[in-house]
Amino acid sequence: MSEKLDNGALKAVLRCVTEPSQDQLKGFRDFLQKKYKVADVLIEVRIEPAVHGGFILDVGSDEYDWSTRGRERQFENRIDAARQKAAAERSGKDIMSILRSAVDDFKVIAEKNEVGFVETAGDGIVTIKGLEHAQYGEIVLFENGVKGMVQNIGRDNIGAILFDEEGTIGEGSRVTGTGKRAGIVCSEEYIGRVVNALGAPIDGGPALESGEYRPIEEPAPGIVDRKSVSEPLQTGILSIDSMFPIGRGQRELIIGDRQTGKTSIAIDTILNQKGQNCICIYVAIGQKASTVATLVNTLRTHGAMDYSIVVCSTASDPAPLQYVAPYAATSLAEYFMHKGKDVLIVYDDLSKHAVAYRALSLLLGRSPGREAYPGDVFYLHSRLLERSSRLSDELGGGSITALPIIETQDGDVSAYIPTNVISITDGQIFLESDLFFEGQRPAVNVGLSVSRVGGAAQTKAMKKASGSLRIDLAQYRDMQVFTQFSSDLDEATTNQLRQGAALMELLKQPLEHPMSMADEVITLVAGEGKKFMNLPVKQVKDYQGRLLAYFAEHHPEIASEITKTGRLEDVQKDAILKVCDEFDAISSKAEAAPAEQ
Repeated sequence: MSEKLDNGALKAVLRCVTEPSQDQLKGFRDFLQKKYKVADVLIEVRIEPAVHGGFILDVGSDEYDWSTRGRERQFENRIDAARQKAAAERSGKDIMSILRSAVDDFKVIAEKNEVGFVETAGDGIVTIKGLEHAQYGEIVLFENGVKGMVQNIGRDNIGAILFDEEGTIGEGSRVTGTGKRAGIVCSEEYIGRVVNALGAPIDGGPALESGEYRPIEEPAPGIVDRKSVSEPLQTGILSIDSMFPIGRGQRELIIGDRQTGKTSIAIDTILNQKGQNCICIYVAIGQKASTVATLVNTLRTHGAMDYSIVVCSTASDPAPLQYVAPYAATSLAEYFMHKGKDVLIVYDDLSKHAVAYRALSLLLGRSPGREAYPGDVFYLHSRLLERSSRLSDELGGGSITALPIIETQDGDVSAYIPTNVISITDGQIFLESDLFFEGQRPAVNVGLSVSRVGGAAQTKAMKKASGSLRIDLAQYRDMQVFTQFSSDLDEATTNQLRQGAALMELLKQPLEHPMSMADEVITLVAGEGKKFMNLPVKQVKDYQGRLLAYFAEHHPEIASEITKTGRLEDVQKDAILKVCDEFDAISSKAEAAPAEQ
């Protein structure tokens, strides 16, 4: 938009380091008269050392940049464009050939740029007037070097979120559009690193070299580009792998109250991916920095950082960075997925993500809806989680498996954000506070948890071994409530209660001790065969540990065959039960020997 005076003359501002000559001023007037088709031009000259060299001509919200810095920026943009083109075409050009091509094609021209001016700034939100052609998600650059992203487009202004502190940004500060969507540079070097929401390392290690630039917001793969979920992603947690299996490309919600073990399930799943050819990304949203540091230390201790990336936006970070973090991490996951790799991504947690987005939306002046969340909060998470999928073989067959975490208040799964995410995901693992306090850990509620992929994401061995486990546990829970005040029980009921109590005890699992698929199958076969039923409940876990050690030492071929084929034949099942009887006999003799002495 050009600025005209009352007499019809065009007003322009020329910023420079040294006073221009009359010939130069005449050249600028001729340029503007021809460009804007006006008869008269009034040019105001301002001496600004910050320009460094050359001239910058401002006409309303239009800017023509002949400055030294403008030429540098044009050249940098040319190199970036050439590098991205080479990466997209997989041409394998080295940096020297890219530079040579950029130099050959470069011409110094005064590119027309739109310029806006800040109306208000505060709390990480800036309203801008003048950038009439800005796009949603575009990066804008403020005169003090701070970057922001266009988040709201109104009738008279636009709203942008800042990726840094406001600093000297105030009313009247200049803003320019870059024409570039917000994104993250992706490369293999991220593996083993802790980075912030913008991809910058925060672990004290070396800086990351350049890689492929990917926008943080990308459309989800279409139906034709996807393949059905059929390959299991083992968590190493017996209760989940047996009853609520997770497949590669699935989105399984972990939901429960605060301090019920949600993050522990996600971390154990990451630890269990060692040697499984799966890259893991953990996204910390609004967590305490000390909590994230402890988690990273746990991953390092178990050697899991060799295949993991931690993307961190802590509670001390501004809301815009907490909002951006999961999208940036998903772009990083897509980079590996499109290379044909399997990726596991944990969003911890999306409740805090929704709160950060609510803060941004209210500050941007959007209307609040239910629980003060904006009307598009469902779309906030659906466009994030829909990007997790399993690609077809034609596209490389890579996958992203998502484990979003949602925190509930007093077990209320009918609240706004929990119901939204439940309806987006392919199932949920519900952790119940009462079970947790009773000592049942992981505190998985068998009745409210579900996997909508089900047996399709299980190995045949696990599917056969788990059998009627879920029904048995449900019947045990009902019978336990029904008979808690009864003292005279028949033998069948007593056996059912003892078997159910033994199965519940088997499902308990210590932190950071994921089980192999073969050990899970052996445990389930023994459990379904009632090999733990006659033991005192407190001895079940110890007996299980000694039994699995006996299998590993004396009959390793059984576990090896299950791992190799993924199947459980009747012959193998009988062999497992036979070894259980053999171990039981040895244990009985060992216990009897001290008693005789």
